[in-house]
Amino acid sequence: MVDMEAVKKNKNYIVEITDLNHEGQGVGRINNFAVFVEGGVIGEKIEVKIIKVAKNYAVGKIEKIITPSKSRVEPFCADYKRCGGCSLQHIDYEAQLEYKTNLVKETLKRIGKIDEIIVQDIIGMKKPFNYRNKVQLPVGMKKGEIQIGFYAKRSHDIIDYEECRIQDPVCDKIREIFRNFIKNNKIEVYDEVAHKGLVRHLMIRKGFKTGEIMVVIVINGKDLPKKRRLVDELVKKVNGIKSIVLNINTQKTNVILGEKNIKIYGSDTITDYIGNFRFNISPLSFFQVNSIQAEVLYNKALDFAELTGKETVFDLYCGTGTIALFMAQKAAKVYGVEVVEDAVKDARKNAEINNVKNAEFIAGDVAEVVPRLYEQGVRADVIVVDPPRKGCDAVLLDTIVQMQPERVVYVSCNPATLARDLAYLEERGYKAVKAQPVDMFPQTPHVECVVLMSRVNK
Repeated sequence: MVDMEAVKKNKNYIVEITDLNHEGQGVGRINNFAVFVEGGVIGEKIEVKIIKVAKNYAVGKIEKIITPSKSRVEPFCADYKRCGGCSLQHIDYEAQLEYKTNLVKETLKRIGKIDEIIVQDIIGMKKPFNYRNKVQLPVGMKKGEIQIGFYAKRSHDIIDYEECRIQDPVCDKIREIFRNFIKNNKIEVYDEVAHKGLVRHLMIRKGFKTGEIMVVIVINGKDLPKKRRLVDELVKKVNGIKSIVLNINTQKTNVILGEKNIKIYGSDTITDYIGNFRFNISPLSFFQVNSIQAEVLYNKALDFAELTGKETVFDLYCGTGTIALFMAQKAAKVYGVEVVEDAVKDARKNAEINNVKNAEFIAGDVAEVVPRLYEQGVRADVIVVDPPRKGCDAVLLDTIVQMQPERVVYVSCNPATLARDLAYLEERGYKAVKAQPVDMFPQTPHVECVVLMSRVNK
């Protein structure tokens, strides 16, 4: 029985870390009471100060590491403890990969009661640094100084970091040029509380295979004063600048980008490749932030689909059509469905520029479009789903069951909702056969996964 009284706030305890939770926090126990510790590593003994006591758990802060784990490494970022980003950088990369594989296994078993599935070892990166092809940096002021960086954990305080090791180094160079432009030209910076000021965010995208760079300045207004100076400076000092865009966002919102874009230099888009496919990327386009691992993920999804060239495939939550194009290589016909109309327009363009003739894209809610296709007699042999973190709608899952495809390939960024949805399908005639985790976000607790389900009630 748990003894809450045995764990007191502001008191120090010795704790052994035996696990990591889904947020990457160390997990230990005090008198059988769960304690979560930011920065804890499996296998070490630490002294913690309890900073919070809830009904079923406590939160501890490391005061002293008594016996360090062999997997503990020195964090590479000076702002590691404050930043809300790379929370696993104190753990050796091989141990990070082991943690993520185990996280998928344990989540499928605990939430989905799925324990017969083959969970393959996660596919990691050879170089787990500088992998992000997009960065979004809020701009603010603190004590009269311009701040351009990342939000601190669980806050909107901006950390004006020195260097970010998970993004391309060119982003740091562009950030400093932009900072000097704001300062030297006395450009007003946005205050999100007062909803006043002009410059809100700086977004940078880079095509990893093409080297093309897009710079997007998000403003709370109609224009950026002295913008030609900024354009000249960027083009002069940064190789690869192909597009500079003003994004208009005058709403009092946490949403970063507005809907209107004004090109002030170069092209409306940049291009990049995933595998052999070329994609046009606009400021509002969805594109996986890790191009290298996206190719790994999509090829694994294609492998799991087991296509022979005769199948009709549905790609649901298809976004800008990346997975659909991969499936079209070996399918007879692919239907992509996505609720965001701009994404569907991008998907159609992407199919056109890659000369893919057997993919059709439909704008609409998948829970409405798929039943309509089914009623019209369009059946899928294989269904691919890549939903948002909240997982699939129950109506959609029921339609999948009614349609009875031979295989379902589920791509997920959230092991918990993945486990829930797999369990739902397993109760209705499908079997989860194998899962392949892919490390899309090294140095963070996030894990992507692709799962093959086969129909067993035939």
